[in-house]
Amino acid sequence: MELNDEIIFKVALITALVGMIGMLAFASYIEPKEITINEITRNNIGETVSVSGVVESVKLSSSGSSCFLELNDGTGKINVIVFESVLVELKDAGNDLNDFKGHNIKVVGSITEYKSSMELILANSNSIKLES
Repeated sequence: MELNDEIIFKVALITALVGMIGMLAFASYIEPKEITINEITRNNIGETVSVSGVVESVKLSSSGSSCFLELNDGTGKINVIVFESVLVELKDAGNDLNDFKGHNIKVVGSITEYKSSMELILANSNSIKLES
């Protein structure tokens, strides 16, 4: 069998389609990496991670458009930033961030740095869950 452009094109097309179908099928099973707060460094900036801990405080920003949760997992503390769009989603779902205070939660968010301290930006309203 002789390889020509048409055969190579068909093989490449089939391989690409199988790969894309596989990615779509398994995308919902991909979980963010679970880490502790003391493991978070500048090397993790931009990564989406999962962190569990107790909400020690809930503070509204001075503009009222975002909220800050102080999360403590026993290894350290980190601020979780909840922007206005996520606050609206949470309120629409009947959740108040003040209800999380003193409770153990699991959050999924992306790591960022602000004024030399690491922070976690909440991905969406489904990214915060009460743990028992």
